[in-house]
Amino acid sequence: MSGADNVVWLGTPAFPKAARTALADTRMRANLRRATSTIRDKRLAVAAELADWEELRERAATIKRNTLRHLDHHLLRLEKEVTAAGGTVHWAADAAEANRIVTQLVKATGESAVVKVKSMATQEIGLNEALADAGIRAYETDLAELIVQLGGDRPSHILVPAIHRGRSEIREIFRRQMGQWGRPAPDDLTDDPRDLAEAARLHLREKFLRAKAAVSGANFAAADTGTVVVVESEGNGRMCLTLPETLITVMGIEKVLPSFADLDVFLQLLPRSSTGERMNPYTSLWTGVTEDDGPRHFHLVLLDNGRTATLADEVGRQALNCIRCSACLNVCPVYERTGGHAYGSVYPGPIGAVLTPQLVGVENAASLPFASTLCGACYDACPVKIDIPEVLAHLRAEAVEAGRRDRLLPTPEALAMKAAAAVLSSPKRLAAVQRLAALATRLVARDGRIGFLPGPLARWSATRDAPAPARESMRAWWRRTKTTTRDAGRTTAGEKEAR
Repeated sequence: MSGADNVVWLGTPAFPKAARTALADTRMRANLRRATSTIRDKRLAVAAELADWEELRERAATIKRNTLRHLDHHLLRLEKEVTAAGGTVHWAADAAEANRIVTQLVKATGESAVVKVKSMATQEIGLNEALADAGIRAYETDLAELIVQLGGDRPSHILVPAIHRGRSEIREIFRRQMGQWGRPAPDDLTDDPRDLAEAARLHLREKFLRAKAAVSGANFAAADTGTVVVVESEGNGRMCLTLPETLITVMGIEKVLPSFADLDVFLQLLPRSSTGERMNPYTSLWTGVTEDDGPRHFHLVLLDNGRTATLADEVGRQALNCIRCSACLNVCPVYERTGGHAYGSVYPGPIGAVLTPQLVGVENAASLPFASTLCGACYDACPVKIDIPEVLAHLRAEAVEAGRRDRLLPTPEALAMKAAAAVLSSPKRLAAVQRLAALATRLVARDGRIGFLPGPLARWSATRDAPAPARESMRAWWRRTKTTTRDAGRTTAGEKEAR
């Protein structure tokens, strides 16, 4: 498996091309606009209820920053505590190793199916596909993930994977596909949310009762106690975490926190930033295994998969602070119009634009750092204060450098920048170009605007108007008027002296 396979979907076009296709899907854009605006308004309302909201953000950012500085220490402590509590810890350097570990653990149970808690980490490594190749079927139990799985679709949002689907679409997916995965949908199924939720409940209940093995992700893990945390809104995760005999958790190494007390900060920030709730309806915490209570076997797979390399980047490493709340997606004007599929990654939106290129190498996702207006709304919304615009600008520079190294000849943009440098470094050349520009634009300007530029600039001007340059530059104006101004000054002074 190549580095690009670890996070980016194969065969997905680069963002500019994928975005053009997404912009033509008016129904998807309407679904996104309605959903993101609702979540955005709820987040603002519940965040405003806390007088110390900004202090909580600063504390969370500090905790994450300090944790990354001593990540090796906290991970080793977590391993020690989980092992002491009866769990088993596995280390996975990349996606292939993580998939191999999980597949072997499931096979050891003798089962050919697992139930799954919603997990970004397992999507990142393509676990479902790896299990399928080994003859093991993975059943998604989160409602939105179930919709995506039944529809043969891909998630388009970190928190709400099926945000691009409307209720009528979901009803048709249930009616058409549920029977192929288990209990079929009722014949009289409507698109009422309660009916859809009930159909999913009945479909999943038999899987919960039969499952002997489950796979989950993790929102946090406390190093000092070995406690792992999953937060969710439906209760399906709670069923997966408690009923099966074997529980396998795949967790990115950046999810560790130094102490159990740190959860106080993050369990206030996460629900408000993600779903606009004061607390998550279901917060599940477990430490190893407990006799006669929950799974008899617990395995924790600690996943690197590019995170150590990201940690080495002093600017980009702050992306590892992400707690997967999706607040940045819900405020991003680019995401709202293009949706998540255009990003070509399981991590869409602003955080995906900075995280994916670092996990897979910027040369494998060079278009993503440019999928932003740099408006800064993502930074304002981020509960752990990741300066996404700063990282985007940093990665854009890396992408340009990577592209330059791979090219035998310079790009038109590089040539244009060199020409601009030559012009701007010489006052005489600048003045000559300004005169030529003023003359040339008179031929193409209409009502003081330029709507079309020929040659290499035609693509740029096809979707933009630019103001026409002034007929006279500042330098030319000054040269023409400075003598008159000085004479007027002398006359005024002389008149005053005569008086």
